[in-house]
This record gives sequence, structure tokens and C-alpha cells, in this order.
Amino acid sequence: MAGLVNIGFGNMVNAGKLIAVVSPDAAPIKRLVQNAREAQKVIDATQGRKTKAVLIMEADYVVLSALQPETIAKRFAMNGLTEQESKSEVDA
Repeated sequence: MAGLVNIGFGNMVNAGKLIAVVSPDAAPIKRLVQNAREAQKVIDATQGRKTKAVLIMEADYVVLSALQPETIAKRFAMNGLTEQESKSEVDA
């Protein structure tokens, strides 16, 4: 089972449901966020700060974060290592 990853300011997402972490600057991403807003599938986790990363989740949900995409990617990578380590400990 996938764990939760901190995406800033105490907000967490399920690592197993993530599809992509992208920058919000490109026009296609801006359209994607706007369409998700209209469909009421946006989760704003910026705490009133500027959106620096857009997390695209399963079931067409979009999560907005105030952290840089690189920072979030590192946190997901660390979470994956932790899961692999815990699985290998269970197997031993």
C-alpha cells in the first residue's frame, strides 16, 4: 500500500494515486487546471500562496501546491525508498 507524502504546509497526498508533477506555467497545464476547477476536481493545497506545482492524480483530480516540483519529486522518491526498505525488512 502506498504511503502519504507531504506536499507542503501539512498537506498530504497518496503516493499511489499520483500520475505526474508538473509546473503550472505552460498553457496546456493552465487549461487543465481551469477545466478541473469547472468540474470541481481541484484541491488547492497552497494555503494562499503562489502555485508552483500541479499534481495530476487518478480520477482526474488536480492538486495545487506551493512547493517546487523538484521538492515534491524528492519527497516522493524518499517515500518510495522508505516503502522498499520496509518491504525488504518484512521479507527478511
